[in-house]
Amino acid sequence: MLEDHQTAPSTTSWPASYPQGYAVVDVETTGLARDDRIVSAAVYRLDARGEVEDHWYTMVNPERDPGPVWIHGLTSDVLEGAPLFPEIAEEFASRLDGRVLVAHNAVFDWSMIAREYARAEREAPVRQRLCTIALSKELGLPLANHKLESLAAHFGVVQQRAHHALDDARVLAEAFRPSLQAAARGGVRLPLLECRPLTEWTDRAAPRIGRQSGGYSSGGYSSGSYPSGSWRPSRKRPACPYPNPGRYAPGKQLKQGMRIAFSGDTSVERDLLEDRAVEAGLHVATSLSRLTSLLVTNDPDSGTSKVVKARQFGTPVVDEAAFGQLLRDVEPASKT
Repeated sequence: MLEDHQTAPSTTSWPASYPQGYAVVDVETTGLARDDRIVSAAVYRLDARGEVEDHWYTMVNPERDPGPVWIHGLTSDVLEGAPLFPEIAEEFASRLDGRVLVAHNAVFDWSMIAREYARAEREAPVRQRLCTIALSKELGLPLANHKLESLAAHFGVVQQRAHHALDDARVLAEAFRPSLQAAARGGVRLPLLECRPLTEWTDRAAPRIGRQSGGYSSGGYSSGSYPSGSWRPSRKRPACPYPNPGRYAPGKQLKQGMRIAFSGDTSVERDLLEDRAVEAGLHVATSLSRLTSLLVTNDPDSGTSKVVKARQFGTPVVDEAAFGQLLRDVEPASKT
């Protein structure tokens, strides 16, 4: 186990392969679907060793219903006078430029940012991302779960305003610094993933779980981010200790024991995504049946057998980013 609470002395040899700077990011959104929008964003810029250089925060007018106000606290009245995303895109980009994007469940934050830039007919200057969930697993941190609050508590970081983008970014920056230094001391390879910017955006009528009332169309994107045709062997896992509570209900929490199936390629390594689901108390299924609670796929219009069966059985479908958000708060199984 790495001694993760130590600070890296200035004389420590720093891995030459490590990035020269980081942008720790948090975005709050109107929801989890592809047509949802950013309502606030924060960036903490860090140097090569994780020390804070500066920070930035803005609200963003999503031009629609703000969604879960009870989570992010931003009402329509508050957001009415906020700038539109195209108006903050340049400043946001300057904060990200030349740095590795760091976030907790980074695939979600990156997906939302990439979609906003695609809508604005621009490109986010991000080429790599680092998920602090993946890093904590690489370090073998003894966390009860992979929630941000657990990572923060491990490093003694105090949360002041949960689900406020600026405070969430601050908390993550303070927890990332000792994680990065522990990785450097242990010679740990950072779990960096490529960020492929979206090059076009179109609206299409493809229903998604997570849509807000009012009839918004779901967005589609084209970037080659999810290559098709790959094959991977299934992994044997211990039996889920919880009974299956049934189907996932749109707008509700996942519940321990739910059967989750995956179809197609994912941005996060599939094994890591499945491990996170198992750790949350979910049953990862290798096939889809009438008992499946939820199908996770980034290509719901594909003709894979799981997608076809999901349509036949009426199985709920969400994409990877939405699933990552749902994993943050899984309801415990009912006590018998």
